[in-house]
Amino acid sequence: MGNLSFDRLRELAETGAVDTVLVALVDMQGRLMGKRFHVSNFIDHSHTETHCCNYLLATDLVMSTPEGFAATSWQTGYGDYVLQPDLSTLRHVPWLEKTVLVLGDVLDHATHAPVPHAPRAMLQKQIARLDALGFDAMMATELEFFLFEGDYRSLQKEKYANLVPLNGHNEDYCLFQTTKEESFLQPLRNHLVDAGIPIECTKGEAEVGQQELNIRYADSLACADHHTISKQAVKEIAFQQGFSASFLPKWAADKVGSSSHVHLSLWKDGVPLFYDNDAKLGMSDLMRHFMAGLIAYAPDFTYFLAPYINSYKRFAKGTFAPTKTVWSVDNRTAGFRLCGEGTKGIRVECRIGGSDLNPYLAQAALLAAGLKGIEEKLELQEPTKGDVYEDADVTEIPRSLRAATETLRNSTMLREAFGDGVVDHYTRAAEWEQEEFDKVVTDWEINRGFERV
Repeated sequence: MGNLSFDRLRELAETGAVDTVLVALVDMQGRLMGKRFHVSNFIDHSHTETHCCNYLLATDLVMSTPEGFAATSWQTGYGDYVLQPDLSTLRHVPWLEKTVLVLGDVLDHATHAPVPHAPRAMLQKQIARLDALGFDAMMATELEFFLFEGDYRSLQKEKYANLVPLNGHNEDYCLFQTTKEESFLQPLRNHLVDAGIPIECTKGEAEVGQQELNIRYADSLACADHHTISKQAVKEIAFQQGFSASFLPKWAADKVGSSSHVHLSLWKDGVPLFYDNDAKLGMSDLMRHFMAGLIAYAPDFTYFLAPYINSYKRFAKGTFAPTKTVWSVDNRTAGFRLCGEGTKGIRVECRIGGSDLNPYLAQAALLAAGLKGIEEKLELQEPTKGDVYEDADVTEIPRSLRAATETLRNSTMLREAFGDGVVDHYTRAAEWEQEEFDKVVTDWEINRGFERV
């Protein structure tokens, strides 16, 4: 999955071409956390394992230490995890000088067993379920984000009060408008390809300053790895050029939000199992059961596609962000879209997820729901037609973090797939996010009521 062997790393270290190795885990928020090793130490010692504080999988966006997690706490002293580099992910980081990256799996310090609520482990567990059935999941994600004038620190000092998109026009598919950002987009594409990530293209999106990065489909674990590394690259290359990139789903009430659509199909020995040439729309029975599972259990796993308060501001009529858990044929108003109908490229696109999702968690939840649909042989309803926003007879996506927290807490399907401890862990993360927001007095409240109440 990477583009660099351990033997080749030795050679590069000897010539001085590489001096730094980033050893990273993926945290609950989908970010890369870890250490920068001198390459000599990594080669001699740390390529087998290193250690990190176990609070890294029990924290929030601002790295606070919430109470209520069973896995770790002040009471247990916040001990260590083992971080074991997966050398198959070793790769160049061309946008950083003399630097390579390796992703690691998080293990229990005493037993060396996988930590069950680690995002990479959660996806690996669902991959193992698929493998037992003889299936491979092929997946692709789309990364949408906004580019803004000014560097991160300057915007932070201004409390993000006067955000100015780098481009002043809707630039959806517009080659002239995206030429204005090509000094960023071209090195982004090239650096990621040089890092072994199969970039397809970039394009302008349907809002001022909004971009989309498309990565070629891959097996599900590689897909999540590619997504996470690419998101890191977007931010770091933007920083290097003196401006800022944001994956916040909804940065302004009057602007369209940013999504992260997930494309998914099952294969076996190179054969697409979702395709049946003799079936309606080319959809095999397996695909129909899988999609029925996605739709039936969408409320259960919405948290893993929309994990923050801001995530739910994106779900709005007329914005291409779905509000209903139905499927349609090549219709962007539905939560699930059938793509490639009648061809071997047939797949389902989940359009619910926002740009803030953790791809490992999102993909694990989608696979769990689809597998449940197969196990239960759920029947797929007929596709919805027309403007799904106006259809009052179909199930809505949970419209707030509070609602999604309850569907997560009460999901028998996810408890069977992930285990009670994992569901309780992420339920607590969702509760904490809500509790922190509920303490805040917002600008909206002050502006609305300061004089009028």
